[in-house]
Amino acid sequence: LDQLVQWKDGGMRVHVFCNNNGEKSRLIELLNETAVENKVQVPEVKFMTGALNTGFVFPDKKLVVVTDSEIFNRYRMKHHLRGFAHSTADFTELSELNINDFMVHERYGIGIYRGLKQLRIEDRVADYIILEYARGDKLYVPIEDFKLVQKFIGAEGREPGLSSLDSTSWLQVKKRVKKSVMDIAKELLDVYAARQALQGHAFSPYPEYEKAFMDAFIYELTPSQERAIREVDRDMTGRKSMDRIVCGDVGYGKTEVAMRASLRAVLGGKQVAVLVPTTILAEQHYNTFTERFADYPVKIEMMSRFRSRSQQADIIKKMEDGLVDIVIGTHRLLQKDIRFSDLGLVIIDEEHRFGVRHKEKLKQLKKLVDILALTATPIPRTLSMAMGKVRDLSVIDTPPPERIPVETYIGEYDDETVKVAIINEVNRGGQVFYIHDRVETIQSVAGYLKSMLPDIRICHAHGRMPPRRLEKVMKEFVDKAYDILVSTTIVESGLDIPNVNTIIIPNAQKLGLAQMHQLRGRIGRGKYQAFCYLLYPGGKPLTDLSRKRLMAISQYTDLGAGFKIALKDLQIRGAGNLLGPRQHGHIMDVGFDLYCKLLGLAVEEMKTGKEAREPEVEIVVEIDLPVDAFIPVSYISSSAQRINIYRRLSSAVDREGIDELAEELRDRYGEIPPQCYMLFEIMELRQAAKQLEARSLVQKKDTVIIDFSNYRKLEPEKFSKIDSENNCLIKLGTGNEFSLIISELTVDSLSKIKKIKNILQALV
Repeated sequence: LDQLVQWKDGGMRVHVFCNNNGEKSRLIELLNETAVENKVQVPEVKFMTGALNTGFVFPDKKLVVVTDSEIFNRYRMKHHLRGFAHSTADFTELSELNINDFMVHERYGIGIYRGLKQLRIEDRVADYIILEYARGDKLYVPIEDFKLVQKFIGAEGREPGLSSLDSTSWLQVKKRVKKSVMDIAKELLDVYAARQALQGHAFSPYPEYEKAFMDAFIYELTPSQERAIREVDRDMTGRKSMDRIVCGDVGYGKTEVAMRASLRAVLGGKQVAVLVPTTILAEQHYNTFTERFADYPVKIEMMSRFRSRSQQADIIKKMEDGLVDIVIGTHRLLQKDIRFSDLGLVIIDEEHRFGVRHKEKLKQLKKLVDILALTATPIPRTLSMAMGKVRDLSVIDTPPPERIPVETYIGEYDDETVKVAIINEVNRGGQVFYIHDRVETIQSVAGYLKSMLPDIRICHAHGRMPPRRLEKVMKEFVDKAYDILVSTTIVESGLDIPNVNTIIIPNAQKLGLAQMHQLRGRIGRGKYQAFCYLLYPGGKPLTDLSRKRLMAISQYTDLGAGFKIALKDLQIRGAGNLLGPRQHGHIMDVGFDLYCKLLGLAVEEMKTGKEAREPEVEIVVEIDLPVDAFIPVSYISSSAQRINIYRRLSSAVDREGIDELAEELRDRYGEIPPQCYMLFEIMELRQAAKQLEARSLVQKKDTVIIDFSNYRKLEPEKFSKIDSENNCLIKLGTGNEFSLIISELTVDSLSKIKKIKNILQALV
């Protein structure tokens, strides 16, 4: 904008070339917003559409030509935003782990966490998790087994029984749960995996059009957004029907993932249905999709209360005749008169707002359509199925650049607090949402606020208003004709009004966790600090459930907290009606995380017909070398964070995974200490030994003995080469067992480990 002003002041004529109308509209919008913020006028500029690589200045003719790619590339800075890798089998991070919490060890059962302790055993120092079991028995869990330990999640308020270390009772519990899980897996596969077993439509890529669509997106994709797009792309090009949930906090870019999937479907000759929970969100999505697809021959329509009966009838006829490519609508899309010509993709936005009956109805429209669900806080049932590997899950967990966490205030309602919050927001040029969820009294509440703040402009809105009236009020509020919108919870779904940065919710104790998080997500989408006031009536005791929800929402205020909130909701409410009440007791027996692993194994077995490998039968190589390999407390002070790092390290499958974790540690905590480097080397050594089915690697004085269970895994000609080059001795045992004896090892620990690792890798 400054540069345009300088050129115009110098008497230059300025032409700005954009690739398409969508980019042109967005650029004009951004210039106008910037001009308002800086209290200047946008100079007269000619905007044109056309493809130019670069612009130029022609002084003699007083002409400047600029391309939008030059403008946007200047601001498309590469932000190094680190997302954290998730596995669909294990989401239960231990960042909230406290002393005396219950934990589950997959081999030994449920115990009480007594801390992370550093122990010196003979000549080496390492960290151990201490778990206490029945009768006070203690188990010291070594680093290599950390991935077998999870925090226990059952139903909050109910304590599980402790397992005994000197009996087979835990094995019996697991057998019982496994049998139940196989029955449940059969039922789940009747509903979901049947679609996976049948061949769906494999969409072909159209690189030229898709690249142009991608380039027209003026924001920088975050790493986890890119990952979600890749995963959806892989699903759509495969032969099996997609059934994927994209979980990401509000404003994290789920809609862009959906629009790219829609383009792929439309280019493949299929129709797309976008199901949203509210009329207002349908209108907003319709505008977003229309702008984004402005330069493509894609016909987009909207089905909602904002359309008259005759308009709806016309749209339905066009859908049936194949003249509509993308239709965006509310529950209206689920009614019996809706028919498609060739439906290929169904997108369900804010999935937690729809019941199972609604989603199953959509699947019946066309049994083999691809399903893409978008949600910020998945309901426990959805989360259960995703974590049990019944449905695929993509997590967008990287916040957009410059996003600031919303400051959350929880307390008793009083007029003075509300008054100060509103005045502060209006004085800085912002607007306010005031949530009142009773239609009958919403007008009187707006009147009360007006009497309290006579100079503030107030309007109200709710879902029962006539469509045109609701549309008019919302448009006027967006255009800043009002300072406060008193509204029901209809604003919770997807609305993007960057100028609203304060939300006040009286009677917050009545709302669910997901609802509170969604409402809080309506603000803080710009660059300004946003404030959320969650208030409850004074003088009335809160119920236990309400207190837990308010504590949880106050605890999870960081960016990307939606997934953690969903897990907390799962903990408070239990797994919900996964299939019925009968499995609830089994979840309490083994904890939710292990239950999901067992369920995932059962589903995998039924899909493939092969027995899935259980966690406890994985090869664990005993390594006993006199080296200090641990994460010092001085480097990472939080025990829970150290346990998380150990768990991820023990789950890494190759050197690349270890290096990625090392880079993340360097980024988060600073230069890596020597003990950590040694830990990385030991972990890589264990991986190489595991590939060769080694059982143990033990140092005795200056000799290391590696015991193997099966020499048939190795090629005989490699033995002589290793023997001659590395001063090794091979000792055959009974059966297929043998030992590799490495002598004359250097005193330097790192050199010693590298030599052993090189020998093992030569045998792999």
